[in-house]
Amino acid sequence: MPTDVRCRVETDRSSGVVRLTGVLDRAEVGTVRDGLLARLCDRPGPVVVDVTDLRMTDPAARDVFADVRREVLDWPAADLLLCDPTGTVEGVPAWPTLGGAMAGLAAAPMAAVVSADFPPAVEAARQARQLVTDGCRRWGLAELAEPGCIAVTELVGNVIAHAHTAMTVRLAPRDSTLHLAVRDHSSRQPAFTGPAPLDTVGGRGLLLIDTVARRWGSSPVPGGKVVWCVLYAADEAGLGG
Repeated sequence: MPTDVRCRVETDRSSGVVRLTGVLDRAEVGTVRDGLLARLCDRPGPVVVDVTDLRMTDPAARDVFADVRREVLDWPAADLLLCDPTGTVEGVPAWPTLGGAMAGLAAAPMAAVVSADFPPAVEAARQARQLVTDGCRRWGLAELAEPGCIAVTELVGNVIAHAHTAMTVRLAPRDSTLHLAVRDHSSRQPAFTGPAPLDTVGGRGLLLIDTVARRWGSSPVPGGKVVWCVLYAADEAGLGG
């Protein structure tokens, strides 16, 4: 394969497979990262990345797969798997054949997930809270309904107040945790610097999320960002740390 062939990212939307072809070097890491994150934003569920026809000329560039997987593991119903005949990529579950990777995917079916699109309007917060309440009831996580509603209200409110774009709210259970995420179309990242002074107005949205969620963060993605958080049922029972 000529060394000047650039990396191509091809998504099969019907199967959840992303095929990479060409050459992966450090110059192409951004292309791969953006392509995979865009696919994971587009719809929930794990993605199988087929690197059978990808030439990885720089060992350091291989880290992009583990980096993307770490980025999305706390998103609702998201994960990254590999079809890697070379066995050289570390930090990601991998199989030598695409059939094996797809069988591995089928053996761990996707978690229940709820997703809805909203405009940047005040009523979006109320509708998002209803999604959380219904989901927690359905998934046996009733103790997370109230903190989940607090978190999603602040996530949606930040989009309305700062991003001013359409948004996608997504939530899914995982064992005894609730994973929440809001994807918007602004590159402006949230900033949390600790508790706001008592004599200030506002600025407490991220503090509330930090209070009710054990983990939260913001992931830059093509055309915007995903702000996510993870809530633990054990914390509401006074058992978590």
